[in-house]
Amino acid sequence: MATSQGAKSNYNVSLATLTTLFFMWGFITCMNDILIPHLKELFQLSYFQAMLVQFAFFGAYFIGSVIYFAVSYIYGDPINKIGYKGGIIIGLLISAVGCLLFYPAEILAIYNMFLLALFTLGLGFTLLQISANPYVAILGPPEGASSRLNLAQAFNSLGTTIAPVLGGYLIFEFFAQGGEITPEATKVPYLIFGLLFVLLAVLVSLIRLPRFQAEELGGGKLGALAFPQLRGGVLGIFFYVGAEVAIGSLIISFIGQPEIMGVGEQIGKNYLSLYWGGAMIGRFLGAISLNDRLAGAKKAIYMVLAAAAVFSVIYAIVDLSFTQISVFLLFILLNFAAFAIGRSVAARTLMVFALVNIVLILATVLGTGSWAMWTLLAVGLFNSIMWSNIFTLAINGLGVHTSQGASLLVMGILGGALIPLFQGWLADTIGLKPSFIIPAICYAYIAGYGLFCSRKLGNVIQADAAPGGH
Repeated sequence: MATSQGAKSNYNVSLATLTTLFFMWGFITCMNDILIPHLKELFQLSYFQAMLVQFAFFGAYFIGSVIYFAVSYIYGDPINKIGYKGGIIIGLLISAVGCLLFYPAEILAIYNMFLLALFTLGLGFTLLQISANPYVAILGPPEGASSRLNLAQAFNSLGTTIAPVLGGYLIFEFFAQGGEITPEATKVPYLIFGLLFVLLAVLVSLIRLPRFQAEELGGGKLGALAFPQLRGGVLGIFFYVGAEVAIGSLIISFIGQPEIMGVGEQIGKNYLSLYWGGAMIGRFLGAISLNDRLAGAKKAIYMVLAAAAVFSVIYAIVDLSFTQISVFLLFILLNFAAFAIGRSVAARTLMVFALVNIVLILATVLGTGSWAMWTLLAVGLFNSIMWSNIFTLAINGLGVHTSQGASLLVMGILGGALIPLFQGWLADTIGLKPSFIIPAICYAYIAGYGLFCSRKLGNVIQADAAPGGH
């Protein structure tokens, strides 16, 4: 790996810039969960039709990744030619175009136009994922890759935590006309988002980022597919993203069921923030737990302080009393226990968290009232480290194939398009609550992948972000 002179001194600035980027795309991605009930009511859609929002957005990840992989196969790795910085800038500009397309979609009030805007936005995010994730992984010592990626993903979760409250306020209250759902409710917010993406692109272009370059593979090579941990990781990403998105998309509808909580969208958005906020707590804890430079006692203290600080932030964000959210503290304690069982080993922790999620979802399906709601919301806590751990385990030891492997992993985000759509169909067919068995099946695969990596890679604490290379 060739690194520009003085790049090491610029790592902190680069990581800070990238965490801003992770925050933004987390915020926008979670806005889909607000769009779904909004568009469902506006266009009188079924669950299946409403889930086309996620199909368009996450389907773009698959299409974009296929295009990237095809170009990489024929001509060589594009990121290796334009650099991670160039890939990030282009991704931001495509994302801005997607946001701006919400304007004609609102004017025409055509559902398919909204889907086109989301598809374009997803294409931009595809390039951001391919560029930014491996860049964070190699931005420092290889042994800290999983810790750094968990930290960046924690700020992504901050965006997903704020989005339901702020986005829900903008769409359901501030831009709603007399309390009525109107097409104009998303026009101004997405115009603002588009402008922010343009400003971020300008900022990234002005900042001096360390440049990494791998040995050029040339076209016609599929070396990344030779690694079994990568092949399994692609499916791991598929099932993880699919399960996480499906649950997030249906939480507001689920807790609105009379036998669960019977609350409306304006209250439901606060509980949705707890789901995504749980992922933020877990990712900050993961960044500490998977950092081998911290001793046991100091690590435990930092984890407690981080959990308390992030929970306080979530409490300040959501419009719920402490009594209403205090139950969530019990599941945070369970999260600590799961980290302890994981022993700061990425593969083992991944397996433990997936098994816990299976139990939580089964409790949701079998339960009623607030208990069913809390066990579903707690899944977010244990989703937390899955993306980072799967990603870093999958690219472990790929070397010059890392960028190609990253594009394949991003292709796995197709799960966010297909699994919510399938669960939406199942919800229309057998009912919303029993449809949550689909995410449980997804987590069963992830647990198996964690077991496989644990046996193949041994006690890998941080997967090796190999030279040259979400």
